[in-house]
Amino acid sequence: MAKKETKKKTATKKTVAKKATAKKSVKKNTTTLKKTSQTSTTTANKKTKKSPALPKLSKEKKQIKLSHLDRDKELLQIIIEGMQEKKARNITVLNLQDIENSFCNYFVICEADSRPQLQAITDSIEEFTTKKLKIKPHHIEGVQNAEWILLDYLTIVAHIFRSDIRSYYKIEELWADAKIQHIPDL
Repeated sequence: MAKKETKKKTATKKTVAKKATAKKSVKKNTTTLKKTSQTSTTTANKKTKKSPALPKLSKEKKQIKLSHLDRDKELLQIIIEGMQEKKARNITVLNLQDIENSFCNYFVICEADSRPQLQAITDSIEEFTTKKLKIKPHHIEGVQNAEWILLDYLTIVAHIFRSDIRSYYKIEELWADAKIQHIPDL
């Protein structure tokens, strides 16, 4: 019996020792947590303090921004000229600059009656922009189907529709928040 009691006492002592060690480690961990939370709070407080005012745009940067706007307007005019050269109808410009999350500044939309005219308008736009501004479209889509051809100039996207396809998609209604400008047919 003495052996059993000794084993129980040793087991109890081990358990007590384990509990004491566990308490010490919990204290250490909480102390460490408190210290890290204090430092993170301090750094968070530093971050939330007033940040320095953003620098105002310099005259050069303003001129660059204005030159980009001027370039867009010039490109827009040349795209319209390219459309008009091949008798595109119902030319419409959608100004998307004030629309949040728009991926470009302008849509230029027109329509044609046939596939050959669609291709001619596309070629004309490419020719005008390449000759006058030395700019090529970043991406062209829809040439094989020749129902809706898209020329992507990054800040301006030209859409050339076949008449029935344009009335089906009603792209102007999808971007109803845009400022719409109708260009008279020649």
